[in-house]
Amino acid sequence: MVRIRLLAALFASASVILALATSRPAQARIAREDGTAAILAATRTPTPLPSPDDLLAMIRNKFRSHRPPPPYEVYTLIRKQNTNYGYPDYANSYTYHIWYRSYDHAALERKVTELGDEGYLEFMRPMFNQDTDPGPPTADVFEPAPAHPLPANFIPTPEASMPPTIAVIHVRGEFDYRVTSVQREGNEIHLTLQPRRDPERNRLRQLWVDAKTLELKKLVATDKLFVQHGPVYPVLFTVNFSMLEGIPIITTIHGVVYGGYGGDGQIVDYWFKHVSFPRTLPAWYFNPHDYAQHINDAPE
Repeated sequence: MVRIRLLAALFASASVILALATSRPAQARIAREDGTAAILAATRTPTPLPSPDDLLAMIRNKFRSHRPPPPYEVYTLIRKQNTNYGYPDYANSYTYHIWYRSYDHAALERKVTELGDEGYLEFMRPMFNQDTDPGPPTADVFEPAPAHPLPANFIPTPEASMPPTIAVIHVRGEFDYRVTSVQREGNEIHLTLQPRRDPERNRLRQLWVDAKTLELKKLVATDKLFVQHGPVYPVLFTVNFSMLEGIPIITTIHGVVYGGYGGDGQIVDYWFKHVSFPRTLPAWYFNPHDYAQHINDAPE
């Protein structure tokens, strides 16, 4: 009778231990020196980040995976700045409706007043680091700046379409930047960058990306302010992003001019609003020689 009770007790203990081990997968069972079993909570080891160079390459590849951009983009650009006395600079604060073709950066622009009046049809090539407004919303922020200011008749080389993926080979080559800091900030990863060479062209300085998807959330980059018949001053842009139809787009830019500049517009802000990707746009939008013939059917 005693033996039967002893065996029953042993089976009951084993059942309890087995139930604990199977019902609590986050725990581990170990053996003590006295032969009894103990349950210890397993510690979860956080997944380590890749090396800084690999992380930067992954972020760049994630951004480039959405390219080339849509063939056409329509958006509203709002620019605001103050005079050097701190008052609103109405002459250099404006709103434009823009119809953009991505493969050659050609754009039809039309100025809009606060009263809703529309200006003349204007041809432009929105680009960063040029004597024009920055843009478009889908600009390739990892692209190096041009070595020299581009002439007005410059036509960029279209971006190549991404070929189908056959195999993935991990190769780390020399990148344009050295990562000097990687910090986890809530749901984002913050990288500080230093150009390995040619800081005038490699203009990224900081990146913030989603910690899970590595999609760009914000960056800090250099740019240039071209003063008419005067010097060129350095600008520091803080650029914010969001996603539209699965594509990262620029939503706002906050610019600060430095390098001794003290004129109007030392601080400038841009907003990219009402962004859309139409399937097609009329060809004449991108040929300024045709504008005079289409005044009556010009877009609003």
